[in-house]
Amino acid sequence: MSEGKVALITAGGSGMGAAAARRLAADGYRVAVLSSSGKGEALANELGGVGVTGSNQSNDDLKRLVDLAMERWGRIDALVNSAGHGPRAPILEISDEDWHKGMEVYFLSAVRPTRLVTPIMEAQGGGAIVNISTAWAFEPSPMFPTSAVARAGLASFTKIFADTYAAKNIRMNNVLPGWIDSLPATDERRDSVPLGRYGTSDEIAATIAFLLSEGAGYITGQNIRVDGGIARSV
Repeated sequence: MSEGKVALITAGGSGMGAAAARRLAADGYRVAVLSSSGKGEALANELGGVGVTGSNQSNDDLKRLVDLAMERWGRIDALVNSAGHGPRAPILEISDEDWHKGMEVYFLSAVRPTRLVTPIMEAQGGGAIVNISTAWAFEPSPMFPTSAVARAGLASFTKIFADTYAAKNIRMNNVLPGWIDSLPATDERRDSVPLGRYGTSDEIAATIAFLLSEGAGYITGQNIRVDGGIARSV
């Protein structure tokens, strides 16, 4: 249990972000949730927490979430960076504007809240951050070009952050989901998974909860694949 601890979840209105918020609340965290749809604010209220309707692409909206959590509870122990969906197109048909949009959606959406919570975590003696990335960050697919490229950058950012803040007892790791039930299901995609099924948002949430827990206190700077065996290390 994590009674008394506080977790922030961005893009937490649905899918894996919402599942993470529910799991962390069940584990005893007090939760603050950001989403652009309003669903995150409603979910936070349902879970006894606080919510903000806004964008993880807005420093002002993220600061509102952080300030609200600090006013209510006076600490932030965990941050879960989720994301929406960025542009998709054949690789050379992606415009400069859409490449920039992909970086906003998949990379800077994690950097901005990290920048806000890290001084708080440092002052209180530690904390943990988990970024929801993708199984295709290291084995990129033409289906998700802006996601794969931006999240490869997120992996580098995570390693540099982990190296920099480990001495401050602040950890950062990435979860790399494969085909998850929050996505449309197809037989072709299911057949590509050695386990023979889509994963669930709850399974991703359980991995996130572990990485934020004291049991994962010696894990930082890592990319944890949760993909049913699609990607294999050599």
